[in-house]
Amino acid sequence: MEKLEAAVKEVREAYESGRTRSLSWRRTQLAALRRLLYEREDDIFIALKEDLGKHQAEAYRDEAFDAPCWILLCLLMRSLFDFDFDIDFSCSGLPQVGILIKSVNLALEDLKKWMAPVKISLPLIAFPSTAEIVPEPLGVVLIFSSWNFPIGLSLEPLIGAISAGNAVFLKPSELAPSSANFLLNIIPKYLDNKAVKVIQGGQEVGEKLLDQKWDKIFFTGSPHVARIVMTAAAKHLTPVALELGGKCPAIVDSIAGERNRKVAVQRIVGGKWVSCSGQACISVDYILVEEKFAPTLVELLKATLRKFFPNSDFLSRIINEQHFHRLSNLIKDPSVANTIVHGGSIDYEKLFIEPTILLDPPLDSEIMTGEIFGPLLPIITVKNIEDSIAFIRARPKPLVIYAFTQNNKLKSRIEAETSSGSLTINDTMTQFAFDTLPFGGVGASGFGQYHGKFSFDMFSHKKPVLRRSFLMEYSFRYPAWHEWKLPFLRSVYHFDYFSLVLRMLGLK
Repeated sequence: MEKLEAAVKEVREAYESGRTRSLSWRRTQLAALRRLLYEREDDIFIALKEDLGKHQAEAYRDEAFDAPCWILLCLLMRSLFDFDFDIDFSCSGLPQVGILIKSVNLALEDLKKWMAPVKISLPLIAFPSTAEIVPEPLGVVLIFSSWNFPIGLSLEPLIGAISAGNAVFLKPSELAPSSANFLLNIIPKYLDNKAVKVIQGGQEVGEKLLDQKWDKIFFTGSPHVARIVMTAAAKHLTPVALELGGKCPAIVDSIAGERNRKVAVQRIVGGKWVSCSGQACISVDYILVEEKFAPTLVELLKATLRKFFPNSDFLSRIINEQHFHRLSNLIKDPSVANTIVHGGSIDYEKLFIEPTILLDPPLDSEIMTGEIFGPLLPIITVKNIEDSIAFIRARPKPLVIYAFTQNNKLKSRIEAETSSGSLTINDTMTQFAFDTLPFGGVGASGFGQYHGKFSFDMFSHKKPVLRRSFLMEYSFRYPAWHEWKLPFLRSVYHFDYFSLVLRMLGLK
């Protein structure tokens, strides 16, 4: 405990010294982080393989290109020339390396602009005055990262915290030990080890960290642990950002055209199984589809699964035995097992569960009441696709809603009548990759938004600064109160300057 308190004190002293506030310090740290990503790429791949069995292509898709631009280029070419690219656009590997390089490049490019004060206009009554909003760092922030993307979900918020000029304490998940060891051993070799520290440990270390005073806590994980974090933060009135999850639905309309159906199903499979075997907060949790289209959708899903995953080497494994047994128990329920239409095989030694499709499992079964976070995909049928809106509204707000439809009226209804962290139409996962879109939940799926400048804003306080002169003064703003002052005040609050001037001249 004393060692931890000493480390926290050292980080606090580094922040209080003022050095983390400077543009030069922030740029130096971000450049060093980018160098880490390039120079330690192989070490990252090894850690992710050891923790989750991730293939290199999943861990780092799109090489070091700006992923969204590359995706848009391919989509444009395929749209214009009908090229049948044999490419998955789910972006499942991007959070680990590709997105990080993209994020740190953006921060380095735009940091000076982000840090600049923003001038604010004032009403004429304030003349002569000026005002601006000045972004300032919050102080010392604590980041808890998750095990499913143990590198990406550690370094992405770290980029935002450093960009905003904070000192940082990072606690990686103990459930991904190789990645946690990598971060513990490598980050001090690249970053300011007095202002940015990494600590390892399990629940006991987490609880000790929560006993300390922080200027912000950023947590990625389960709602259960999030409640513990919020309770502890309340002791010090510490602001908290929670990145959670929930049951993210995909509404699948009866899509016209063989090619469109193929693209939609590829994106659904990519959004369910390609991303860490469904162990992702934004993976598709379940599908809503009309009864008449369900058989077609099931067959298309099966065909795409055979194409994408000819063997288990292309799938991440389940993180540990506890989660493996939790998932396997979901489909051991006889009422659920009877609804399996594809997959269902499990390998205890390899912690592997085959991609599994279920058709209309009981709505009160555990697989439909809690977040699945694994390679199991229930399909729920409805009479009319519009009924999916009421189905979603009757449940907690999800982190994201996916909708595949060519019906503009349905698109508008989903947008207007549902609430979620984000809404993505005719794709999955790609909303995570674009820095110009904030990422975060609403309600039970979390709160606080980050990515790109939104990360900078999350770890900044926007301080209003008002500068006035002694030139103008109005006695009617002060006591002692008299009836004659009330009309002056009314003129001011209605911005009725003509009336105010007349009163000041004694003409009214």
